[in-house]
Amino acid sequence: MYPQPQIFIGGSERETREYGSDIIMNPATGVQIATLPIADADDVEAAIAAAEAAFPGWSETAPVQRARVLADTANLIRQHSDELARMLTLENGKPLAEARGEVGAAADVFDWFSGEARRAYGRIIPSAVNTRMLAMKEPVGVVATLSPWNFPIVTAVKKIAPALAAGCTVISVPAKETPGAVLAIARYLHEAGLLAGALNVITGRPRDIVSRLMAAPQVSKLSFTGSTPVGRQLARQAADGLKRLTMELGGHAPVIVMDDVDVERALDLSVTAKLRNAGQVCTSATRFYVHKKVYDDFVTGFARRAAEIRVGDGMDAGTQMGPLSNKRRPAAMQRLVDDAVSCGARLAAGGSDIEGQGYFFQPTVLADVPANAAAMQEEPFGPLALVAPFSDIDEAINAANSVPYGLAAYALTDNARSSHRIAKGLRSGVVGINTFQASSAETPFGGIRDSGYGVEGGIEGMDSYLVTKFVHEH
Repeated sequence: MYPQPQIFIGGSERETREYGSDIIMNPATGVQIATLPIADADDVEAAIAAAEAAFPGWSETAPVQRARVLADTANLIRQHSDELARMLTLENGKPLAEARGEVGAAADVFDWFSGEARRAYGRIIPSAVNTRMLAMKEPVGVVATLSPWNFPIVTAVKKIAPALAAGCTVISVPAKETPGAVLAIARYLHEAGLLAGALNVITGRPRDIVSRLMAAPQVSKLSFTGSTPVGRQLARQAADGLKRLTMELGGHAPVIVMDDVDVERALDLSVTAKLRNAGQVCTSATRFYVHKKVYDDFVTGFARRAAEIRVGDGMDAGTQMGPLSNKRRPAAMQRLVDDAVSCGARLAAGGSDIEGQGYFFQPTVLADVPANAAAMQEEPFGPLALVAPFSDIDEAINAANSVPYGLAAYALTDNARSSHRIAKGLRSGVVGINTFQASSAETPFGGIRDSGYGVEGGIEGMDSYLVTKFVHEH
């Protein structure tokens, strides 16, 4: 049901010398489902060499042909959506319905960038003298991409698709907990006609792999999705080689709930957004600042709905929220809950792990959470909803901006004036008003401050994979 992963270099799978020191677990059962191939220094060098060798051929491939490969890959993903979704649920834990949604989103990304492959326009610059001046767009070169375990397919594809569309070649490093789906994408791309070596996928110990990639002069750019501390470390490493960077780092999304909302509709949106992928989403709604006029109703309703959520194995049809993705996460949630309560927060629902196999934690609502609670300052990355009251819109905006993150922020209001004021005041790369959809294939997505820099998606998504060459012909 879950195939044994192999690294993918130069257009084909290959074995590594080491397996078994890291195992891939089903987080719903705590049972091993595969062993992780551990790429050594020779494997990393082979991936770099394959990407470098493929770059001239792939970069010179006609954009229309690159577009066809990406579009055909999108079709293959849709044809294999059930297989991919089951693989994703086994390695990540999310409910099958959410897994299918992620697979569909990955196909959409390939479709979008198949179009963008034909639209990497340059321009002719009018000259004051009798010369010809051109600004040309060219691929940056070999690209390394690092993707996380919470959205294994779509975060990887948001890097791979624009890089390939631009004519770059790629070395992809998926999270060691969730390599299977990314390796499947590599197989589909080559089935669709991708040049051998244009995409290579290696797994193992991230620190060892990344240090070699960052030291390699052949690698021109890194795209990373992950934690802010790791992002800082990678930025320091990239400085020595002046490598381009796209960083999508941590988030701690605030939600401002105004007093003019329909509380039941606000709860419908909020509970679904908070508990998607068990709250393991960098854009997850987490800090709910609720106007005091609707505060009690909002807390009571959120707690009631959270207590009714069906938590279980993502493979079960009735499951609404799956497990946390690894054994470290329940203990991290418990630490934040205990700290918040000790700071004066009120536990309205949940608050503890769920006994049995797997890595489960109750959907949890904490009310009256003070700003000094650890959970209000650091990204929980789990099913914790933190609720605090406010009485003035400026107070709410200031509270929302009080942490150093700036990836996504939201507001629920039926008042146009409040909507405009909040959208302007929130310091975030993405702002959602009456919606929690933070990204799609056709829209730019990226953060500011401690949430990183650069964007993925939309027409902006290919920019960082291209360089501008000025040509002046006399």
